[in-house]
Amino acid sequence: MDRRITLGELKANRRSILQGLGVAAVGLSFGGLAACGKSDSGAKSDGKIAATGEEKKLNFYNWDTYIGETTLADFKAASDVPVNMSLFATNDELFAKLRAGNPGFDVIVPSNDFVERMVASKMIVPLDHSLIPNMKNIDPSFIDVPYDPGRKYSMPYTWLVLGIGYRKSKVKAVPDSWKVLFDSNEYAGKIGLLSEAGDLFRLYGKYLGKSVNELTPADIATIEKMMIKQKPFVKVFHEDNGQDLLVKGEIDLVLEYNGDIAQKMVEDDDIDFVLPKEGSQLNSDTLCIPVGAPHPKNAHAFINYLLDAEVGKGITSTILYPTPNAAAKALMPDSYKNNPVVFPPAAGLAKCEYAKFRPDIQPLYEEAFTRVRAS
Repeated sequence: MDRRITLGELKANRRSILQGLGVAAVGLSFGGLAACGKSDSGAKSDGKIAATGEEKKLNFYNWDTYIGETTLADFKAASDVPVNMSLFATNDELFAKLRAGNPGFDVIVPSNDFVERMVASKMIVPLDHSLIPNMKNIDPSFIDVPYDPGRKYSMPYTWLVLGIGYRKSKVKAVPDSWKVLFDSNEYAGKIGLLSEAGDLFRLYGKYLGKSVNELTPADIATIEKMMIKQKPFVKVFHEDNGQDLLVKGEIDLVLEYNGDIAQKMVEDDDIDFVLPKEGSQLNSDTLCIPVGAPHPKNAHAFINYLLDAEVGKGITSTILYPTPNAAAKALMPDSYKNNPVVFPPAAGLAKCEYAKFRPDIQPLYEEAFTRVRAS
């Protein structure tokens, strides 16, 4: 039975869904794709997907807990190509995995600045838009983006913003400044910070009143000293699981993505999210095909499938991230579209920026963070 799912009904988190599917290597049948399910015109397809003529296999490299509850099973029903899904925790891990050569992935999910980095390093291939007709479902504002003009190399999967997730009963007031995480011992031993070097340094820059894209080597040196000073008060530098640590009570405040916290707010009404008053960093996770993909036609077909309106609705209903898929968003309930955690107020977003890839600065982030971790 088809029914709309409200946020209050979404009790399963993305991690448990994937574990139930056996995500280390999800042996599902995926095929070459055209539009599947219900199109944006309302016409239903026959539920099958046109074959690509390639070997029946596809390898997907995705973030943990970042797919719809039934997306993979529905894709299996529409095709004959088994898919292995492998997981990564940070963009740094994704980049390192592919830097030495593609080990066999067909579709990957890098964030916006890493799209730029991977294009510059000749690690991803141009997309054939003729094989992705569901591109028409994307909100036009997500098409001609600075990090990939005209979407030559990537298709948008989600957009997101970093902020502070927190347990309401454990804080004295709404933690609406980066100070509580970066420059205070008020919550010593109860703080979780993201372990991705670039994101962390750029957000420290925001706290210091700088653009995320204008940090200098001197700024990085200053921030490194601040991080080392703050480190005794930090419980953990987490890898894409800060929301789980918050739910378990291992930490009370965490640097996390709005979608991850929105999920946990469904399970625990003592959890909330705030966009700090200094502003933050916007991200967009994307669908790309790496150089050396063994099944490029299946890869295009899979990307096209994920951009279908109904498929996008299923993904969004599960992961609760802001979707750039306008056709999918239109199918979502008001409890999603009007959720201020999923879609923060415009005044707050106006202080946020997308990060640009800066080849001169990125190694400095990584080297400095290595020293912080070792201190």
